[in-house]
Amino acid sequence: MGDRIESLIEAQIRAARENGEFDDLPGAGKPLPGHTEPYDEQWWLKEFLRREGISGTAMLPPSIQLARQVERLPDEIRGLPSEQRVRETVAELNRDILDYQVRPTPPFVPVRRIDVEAMVALWREALEARFAAARQEPAPEPRAKAKPRRWLRKRSEPPHDA
Repeated sequence: MGDRIESLIEAQIRAARENGEFDDLPGAGKPLPGHTEPYDEQWWLKEFLRREGISGTAMLPPSIQLARQVERLPDEIRGLPSEQRVRETVAELNRDILDYQVRPTPPFVPVRRIDVEAMVALWREALEARFAAARQEPAPEPRAKAKPRRWLRKRSEPPHDA
């Protein structure tokens, strides 16, 4: 039975080849992509992430993702537009941390909740620093008005090379 199935498949492939169904396939006659690179067992995963536009951090365990978010939080906070947005961002991260603390998953990384008031104070300091930097910058000097160039020649003017 196995030989019969195999011969049926072989016959279909042969018929398709004879009908030209394999002619002009994309990549025909070209080397396989990555054939010069050393073999990597995770090639399929890397290719999937690249093709789908997913960052590698999305594949990390939740505990490590949370730890990375906590590390990056001060930089993120400094760029937020309002105190309300700072509070919302920290509250959202604290909810995620609490969910992890209730149902931890390996690898077990200790992640503590963030002090909202400390992050608001950090945001205010960054805001004051931006305002101080803006006040210290000298006002741009007004540009001297340049004589407008005449891109079109008047008909009465002779050409310059004459």
